[in-house]
Amino acid sequence: MEGIIFLPTWQEMVMILIGLLLVAVSLIKKYEPLLLLPIGIGILLVNLPSSPLKEAGSILDFLFQYGIKTEIFPLLIFISIGAMMDFRPLVERPWLIVFGAVAQMGIFATLIVALLLGFNLFQSASIGIIGSADGPTSIYVTAQLAPELIGSVSLAAYSYMALVPIIQPPIMRLLTTRKERKVRMEIGAVPVSGTVLKIFPYMILILSALLSPMSVPLIGFLMFGNILATSGVTDSLAKAAKETLSGLVTLFLGITIGASMKAQVFLKVETLLIFLLGLVAFALGTAFGVLVGKLLHACGLKVNPLVGAAGLSSFPMSARLVHQMGQKEDKQNYLLMFAASANVSGQIGSVLAGGALLELVSKYGNIFPSGGSGNSPSGNGQGPGRTPSYGPLHLPSQEGSPPKVRAGLLIIFFFAPSGPSKS
Repeated sequence: MEGIIFLPTWQEMVMILIGLLLVAVSLIKKYEPLLLLPIGIGILLVNLPSSPLKEAGSILDFLFQYGIKTEIFPLLIFISIGAMMDFRPLVERPWLIVFGAVAQMGIFATLIVALLLGFNLFQSASIGIIGSADGPTSIYVTAQLAPELIGSVSLAAYSYMALVPIIQPPIMRLLTTRKERKVRMEIGAVPVSGTVLKIFPYMILILSALLSPMSVPLIGFLMFGNILATSGVTDSLAKAAKETLSGLVTLFLGITIGASMKAQVFLKVETLLIFLLGLVAFALGTAFGVLVGKLLHACGLKVNPLVGAAGLSSFPMSARLVHQMGQKEDKQNYLLMFAASANVSGQIGSVLAGGALLELVSKYGNIFPSGGSGNSPSGNGQGPGRTPSYGPLHLPSQEGSPPKVRAGLLIIFFFAPSGPSKS
């Protein structure tokens, strides 16, 4: 019978069930169906017994090599996202950008935790970026730093993005009082002309290049999409970016990410750790935003701390959630415009955070061991073992410092005015 019926191994069976579960969740619960459905199908296709699609040189392997590893798919997605973004709420209330910045602290806090758990710097940065609540940014950073984790990181990022209405409310309620949740914010919007909206993406692009050059590919494609939408003379291109390009790239991106989740790669202890750390990153990003909102309120500003939770990049889910929670306490409390401003700033903040992570690794990567050092929690000692595409890092392959020492070194060098000695 073995030559007639090809039975899956137990590991392949587990992955097949995971793929079918994602399909079911996307169809029944409608959680991120445009991504989770293709991911589920991709998982199914490469874990069927003796499937030729799991082999090197297959069409799915081709899409991974030339669509993900070269960062083409995530960057094209950013054009679509930019074309869909409306920066007016943020430009009208620019001070709310503070929440988009603070919410990214969850990324760097989780990076430290991952280092303490034994992940190397490349892997820790890739895990931390889950906290950006930005799938394309997570894929872009992980494709450069730790491509062997791209399936786990991508699935965690999109799963938690879909579960924002479940993850954020308990944290928001825990950190705020009912009185704080009832705070009404003053309108305080600055009138914005169409000319300002046209200039805004150029300003963000130039400032981003000055602050974090590594973010230019991400922020550049995002702003390019927005320029198409606001220029007034490229409506057809903007429509193509919003609809045709978005649909096609999302389709290929999803199935390719799913196809990277082969049983022998995905079913490891480190996968569970990645999902747990991703949840920590989301929770910390939410908590930092809310706590800063409480601080501003305590300083006498009329700020509802709930708005801080909208600093994540999960647009527009977090903004709607903040508005709904505010209205549960006060039916006349309208927080949507403020939450939308914070949410839009979170989109920009997450992209800049991705660039900052790449800057961090390129600047301090030479003080940490590479993935081949044996520090990976999986215990197999097989990490990325590669140099990111953006520059030479010359990572040593010998055994590195203990996790606590490496985390301490990262903190010291990150806040130092200059990088470690190159001598």
